[in-house]
Amino acid sequence: MAMAFDALRVGRTYRMKNYGETREFEVVRRLSDKNYLLKDKITLEKYELYELVQWGTGKDYDLDEINDFGDII
Repeated sequence: MAMAFDALRVGRTYRMKNYGETREFEVVRRLSDKNYLLKDKITLEKYELYELVQWGTGKDYDLDEINDFGDII
């Protein structure tokens, strides 16, 4: 079951799948109630959570916290 955006915590790492695309990111800072500044774990690019979900969530949407070994917590 996917987590709610309200449950995201600064400094933690998450994996999100949406519309067939999977992203792993760390939450850097909370910008507003449901928007966060994220840092991609692969490219080290920074972007906002809003950019990932601006077109909505697909049927395959899933958001999970992961540990340092890549396992879902």
